[in-house]
Amino acid sequence: MPIPVQYLPATYSLTAMGIWGASDFLGGIGARKANAFLFTAVVHLSGVLLMGSAALLMHAPFPGRMAVLWCIAAGSVGGVSLALFYRALASGKMGLTAPVAAVLGAGIPTVVTAFVAGFPGYLRLSGFVLAGLGVWLISREDESGRPEGLGWAAVAGVGFALFYLCIKQAGEGSPLWISSCARVMSFLMTTLFVIVGGHFGKIERPVLVIAIVAGCIDITGSALFVRAAQMGRLDAAVVLSSLYPAVTVLLARIFLHEHFSRSKTIGMLAALAAVPMVAG
Repeated sequence: MPIPVQYLPATYSLTAMGIWGASDFLGGIGARKANAFLFTAVVHLSGVLLMGSAALLMHAPFPGRMAVLWCIAAGSVGGVSLALFYRALASGKMGLTAPVAAVLGAGIPTVVTAFVAGFPGYLRLSGFVLAGLGVWLISREDESGRPEGLGWAAVAGVGFALFYLCIKQAGEGSPLWISSCARVMSFLMTTLFVIVGGHFGKIERPVLVIAIVAGCIDITGSALFVRAAQMGRLDAAVVLSSLYPAVTVLLARIFLHEHFSRSKTIGMLAALAAVPMVAG
């Protein structure tokens, strides 16, 4: 049975959420075994090759000049933010650092959209609050104190917010090209950091494979997010897709045996309950 049109933005956002959660888990694993900027440069390069090839094969129309400029702005801040985020994931507990970036990344665009696009409605607003509460519960400090990498996660979250705002301004062009153009700039920025910082080094083959896989699925999530933002409100797309820490936390619990407290369980349930409210 086809999905009703009004639910398509939420479907795209939730799919992006699942993909980003898995990609961040892989990124956190890979960044523990290689320099974060060098690893992220490989992630971006693999994403560019995948999405650029898909756009060419599907003969997607190339976006206009202003759209490309907004993609450049989005890619510049997004590329560096992802590297900092991977560094945060590698230096601290994934289940605590990932939600911090998600809260800031979702909160800033939500406030901006409320001023630009108008009041989202009480049901959706309640969903935003419930989702924020869920992410906060997931990210609460445990008895071990403040985790390492929290500062980098906060900086990355602000960068993600700027990425969302810029990518929305790219307009109604092909999501394949929009995500690809943004990722080209992300690759150039992270490569510049590698060169200036002297972060050259060998990446072992297993880590290289992780970077390639993470890059391919991450940019797929970005293309889906772009489509969700094009079809609906930016705040709804951002809040739903920013529930990705639930996936990261779950994977970290399964494969890394990170502590899964009662507050995290309640937080994930709250985030799940917020989905139909935000979807409208």
